[in-house]
Amino acid sequence: MQAIEESKTTWAEDENLEAAVMQQLLDLHPTRLTLAELIREVAGENASFAARDSVERAVRSLTATGLLHEGEGFVGPSRAALRFSELQDR
Repeated sequence: MQAIEESKTTWAEDENLEAAVMQQLLDLHPTRLTLAELIREVAGENASFAARDSVERAVRSLTATGLLHEGEGFVGPSRAALRFSELQDR
């Protein structure tokens, strides 16, 4: 039972971090960030390995779902994410 509770906590933490990463990139758009810059923005200058890894996992997950693009060394919101954000701001 404890393993189930721990996985729910981890899942919730992952989702919260994904939301924070997405919001940070939307707020900074059209500024383009490298992954290292994004990690510093979200996790801080002296982030632990675990914190850096969490941001990297969030970026992979958001990229896999089509909300982020990674390319040419930069990470940014997809057109779909930008449009959804515009609709949410109405």
